[in-house]
Amino acid sequence: MTLGGRMRVNLPGGGAPPLDVAALRRDEFPWMDAGDVVYLNAASTGPLPARAVAAESAFTALRATPHLISFDEQFGVLARSRELIARLIGCEAGDIALAGNTGAGLNLAAWGLPLGAGDVVVIPDLEYPAGVYPWLAAADARGFRLNTVPARNGVIDEDALIAALGAPGVKVLSLSWVGFVTGAVSDLARLGDACRARGVWLIVDAIQGVGAADLDLRRTPVDLLACGAQKWLLGPWGTGFTYVSPGLLETLTVQPVSWMGVRGSDDFSRLLDYDLTWRDSARRFEQVTLGYQDFAGMAASLELLFELGPANVTRHIARCTGALLEGAAERGLAVVTPRARHAGIASVRPADPAATSRRLESAGIVHSLREGTIRLAPHCYTTEAEISTALEQLAR
Repeated sequence: MTLGGRMRVNLPGGGAPPLDVAALRRDEFPWMDAGDVVYLNAASTGPLPARAVAAESAFTALRATPHLISFDEQFGVLARSRELIARLIGCEAGDIALAGNTGAGLNLAAWGLPLGAGDVVVIPDLEYPAGVYPWLAAADARGFRLNTVPARNGVIDEDALIAALGAPGVKVLSLSWVGFVTGAVSDLARLGDACRARGVWLIVDAIQGVGAADLDLRRTPVDLLACGAQKWLLGPWGTGFTYVSPGLLETLTVQPVSWMGVRGSDDFSRLLDYDLTWRDSARRFEQVTLGYQDFAGMAASLELLFELGPANVTRHIARCTGALLEGAAERGLAVVTPRARHAGIASVRPADPAATSRRLESAGIVHSLREGTIRLAPHCYTTEAEISTALEQLAR
């Protein structure tokens, strides 16, 4: 069984046909078969499928004649996006607030949760800045305290995080599901159960996980989850979402306030009937105007993932990532990503990271240089031959 090329990858699950990487590349990513680039950088920016480009372009072209866009067409693309996201992560569409980035949801938590003097927010070390700065700024303004738990051996220390939850005043645990440097995957079920047992809110930055790993929020206790779509969901820049659990909906202060966050605001004939009664869904947190054309592209990418089968996609990503990690270890490279706790990121630490990065770039291996590591991130379109090429270049 191969990982790609001209052969099918017979991965089980998802109720979808086997993942046909060759057909996928031909139909959605034709530039990948030109032979001059190996794209292993989905953890930075996922490439847009051809159908997403077409959907976004078509909506933008329609925007040139706005009188031809009906209300249902304009707002229907947002409703479709919420439905697809909810289906992907296992929640209701009413739990989803569309957003332009991950930071929107993290700022909502930092400024909207009832926190103040004497309260403590726990975060792990080595977090992406989007998961740190909102808490730092809100702590300074609102008077709560931030407790940063050190990593262990360069990766998140779940035992230490859980121990920290027992300290007086702890109200929040905020962390990334998947580390942006190490690619280590946190056990959200375990952490969520620990938070529930202590009355602590769990806030998750999921941008490096959703689309690369399976998630079902019906079985995983998370209070708020923030995710941009431009990486593993293969969406346009400026698209993403915030999941707000039903139990948290009435606890969060709407921050900032959008005029369409209230009930009745869909009726444009009665805009002066002011009534600050929030919608009974997470839409109260959406900031309008959203980029309708961009969400049309995002919805098209999500529909592609469902056609392929989300489980098929995540299994293919896991196999490709595992092959990179195993191959790097066999070639004597220092592997940073835990081989038993990975999603789609494979990080290695060569002796001279900068020089290695330049060599990979010259060879057409698109990757990221992050904190002294070479970060490789395959996706549904990655072939076995591309993995071999990347490993050969890494080992030189």
